[in-house]
Amino acid sequence: MAKATFQRPKGTADLLPEQTAQWQYVENLARVLFGDYNFKEVRTPLFENFEVFSRSAGDTSDVVTKEMYDFHDKGDRHVALRPEGTAGIVRAFVENKLYGPEFDKPYKAFYIGPMFRYERPQAGRFRQFHQIGAEAFGSSSPALDVEIIAMLINFFQTLGLDNLKVAINSLGDKATRDAYRQALIDYLKPHFDELSADSQARLEKNPLRVLDSKDPRDQVFVADAPVILDYLSDDAKAHWEKVQALLTALDIPFEVDPTMVRGLDYYNDTIFEIMTVDDTLKGAATIAGGGRYSGLVSEFGGPETPGVGFGIGVERLVSLLEAKGLKPVEPEGLDFYVVNIGDDTEVAAMQIVQAIRGFGYVAERDYLGRSAKAQFKSADRYQSKYVVTIGEQELADHVAKIKNMATGQQQTVKLADLYTDLPTIIDAEGDEEQ
Repeated sequence: MAKATFQRPKGTADLLPEQTAQWQYVENLARVLFGDYNFKEVRTPLFENFEVFSRSAGDTSDVVTKEMYDFHDKGDRHVALRPEGTAGIVRAFVENKLYGPEFDKPYKAFYIGPMFRYERPQAGRFRQFHQIGAEAFGSSSPALDVEIIAMLINFFQTLGLDNLKVAINSLGDKATRDAYRQALIDYLKPHFDELSADSQARLEKNPLRVLDSKDPRDQVFVADAPVILDYLSDDAKAHWEKVQALLTALDIPFEVDPTMVRGLDYYNDTIFEIMTVDDTLKGAATIAGGGRYSGLVSEFGGPETPGVGFGIGVERLVSLLEAKGLKPVEPEGLDFYVVNIGDDTEVAAMQIVQAIRGFGYVAERDYLGRSAKAQFKSADRYQSKYVVTIGEQELADHVAKIKNMATGQQQTVKLADLYTDLPTIIDAEGDEEQ
């Protein structure tokens, strides 16, 4: 019988140490920079009740109709792995009554973690993928829309990305949407038989979803469809104009893209995408998208509360940094490698390596009983800055040798001093070199 082989599930990836170092750099920078804007991290479950996503994303969205990883658990509860971050954050906002008067508004939260969608794996698209996102609740100010965009630009520029482009559009308020929805139905209905099956199903329920179709049959009509900006109510128009004025005041270049819609049904007013335009990428790569929404908090049982947020695809962002030669982190070597020679030195070697780690240094030792030569080779492979050697003679004398691998300088130190004062010993060596 052939031995079973095990492979990772289709549409997933293993992140090995060199890659996780890049990811941690990106994630930690997000934590620091978003913190500068007073956003705090929130962690929600990887799975939720199915209705959390079906109600928020909209029954006609691809996420709900085609891409959800949903199942009935052993208690016959209908649950789903989260396909995006906003719905869980909104559910937590309502369930924990974060809209209460004791919390300052806007309430700002960010999240980092895996999401799941059952879609055809391809370059930059995975069934388990990761997002960094943020949400701000409780203010309908256009200044908050612009702050979110400015925070993203700040984040990407700090990572080293340039040639950033902001594309914006407005989906207006309810009055705008109602007027535009009817105009879109009136325009598309005469072509009903020529639309894709998906768009035929969506035409009456949510015609804006037709604009997001990638089907060539639909794109023929989308090109000449009415533009939502022509239907903005007075309130929506004032919000839209203020957003553009504030972006201009912050010197953030932007383009108006009247054909842009977001893939989820809950957006209104400002929506945006941020892309980087670079010759090496053969066009524009979208690295973040988001916008303003209302109705979600009340959909989950809370008071009517406006929100605005965004999501960043981490896989796409990290691969983009690599493509542009912006590897933010080089894997670090060891600070110390402990070489021990002879069986009797086993206990001392363990005590030494633990003492070194206790001072906050990165340390390793041999666990295979190898020769001193083999252990020194390991120290070289690890690019260790120092090697500590203890053999039977050193053990008898209660000392160890510390070698600086860059300078070749070696000193003999008392074990008692190594255990209690290693940083001073290393600093003193540096002073002598100067």
